[in-house]
Amino acid sequence: MAEKRDYYEVLGLTKGATDDELKKAYRTLAKKYHPDLNPGSKESEAKFKEVNEAYETLSDKDKRARYDQFGHAGVDPNFGAGGEGFGGFGGAGFDFNDFGDIFSNLGDIFGFGGASRRNGPVRGSDIHLHLSITFEEAAKGCKKTVESSRVQTCTTCGGTGAKTGTKAEECTFCHGTGNIKISQRTPIGIVSTTRPCDHCGGTGKIITAPCQECHGVGLVRHPRKLEVDIPAGINDGQVITLRSQGDFGRNGGPAGDLDISISVRPHPLFSRINNDVWCEVPLTFTQVALGCEITVPTLDGKVSYTVPSGTQPGESFRLRGKGIQHLNRYGKGDQYVKIVVEVPKNLSDKQKELLKQFDETTNDNTNYEKRKNFFQKFKEVMGF
Repeated sequence: MAEKRDYYEVLGLTKGATDDELKKAYRTLAKKYHPDLNPGSKESEAKFKEVNEAYETLSDKDKRARYDQFGHAGVDPNFGAGGEGFGGFGGAGFDFNDFGDIFSNLGDIFGFGGASRRNGPVRGSDIHLHLSITFEEAAKGCKKTVESSRVQTCTTCGGTGAKTGTKAEECTFCHGTGNIKISQRTPIGIVSTTRPCDHCGGTGKIITAPCQECHGVGLVRHPRKLEVDIPAGINDGQVITLRSQGDFGRNGGPAGDLDISISVRPHPLFSRINNDVWCEVPLTFTQVALGCEITVPTLDGKVSYTVPSGTQPGESFRLRGKGIQHLNRYGKGDQYVKIVVEVPKNLSDKQKELLKQFDETTNDNTNYEKRKNFFQKFKEVMGF
């Protein structure tokens, strides 16, 4: 089995990364490798799972503390439970398997593992969704209905995990404490350790008749629809966070958040730079040479604009206030219209002759300033 990569390396971060840096890195990579955006790619699917696994660990304060101290072993489900990985210590009357129990006790001392961890409040997981919207919806804002499932309290048993009419009983092995005390002989003498009770899983309670809906867990996953307000001015890649709309917490812990990553679909006419809208309008040589009245598309509808005579290819003009709403504040950007001069193709003989006649009536000094300046510099540089 391939060795797991360092979780910080997976997210492109260092060990001291802040929570905001973790979330930003996760959102970027989750979008990059999301299966919906990379259909059929096994590599992207594997990367997506790896990124989710890394974020799930590092975004949890307790898991991150264990990972920072012990590496992958610290977040292994079997960590602190003993095992047979070391073999015996021949002739000394001590088995290295006992280290499992010692580590378990250290977990209780330093705040991970044990009944206090199992019975204490646990925050629910965040839910991450991707939502695709149109260019206009991003510019003007809209309401969208998203579908997701969330883990929530089982309504059948009220979260107790016990069948209706019954209740969880106190564990007779640990007497409701969730811990059992074990004394072990070690090379340094008798060591007493405390570890989670194997019979109740450290909860201190035994459910003899589990709820049929949640199977004794107290939580169930339910699908739901949620209406979301998309603010005007949101951009591609930005994330909307709905607080406490993630999975329910356990043992009175707070719910997680719902993070919605926005993907804005390209527009056939417009592009966006910050809060400004850009579009290109193709015109003929005659239109830019003589000047003309044109109709320009904007996000607010069509507007008329007079193109002055002699307008050059690539020039742009500005329509003030016709851009995109500033996110969460007043004011809009502008719209810029770039002029593209289209050279005619498939000319007839008559059209070619007329153009030759026209060209004969023009000269560099009067009609073509850029051409005149170019050849003057050309002669200066080349010496002829």
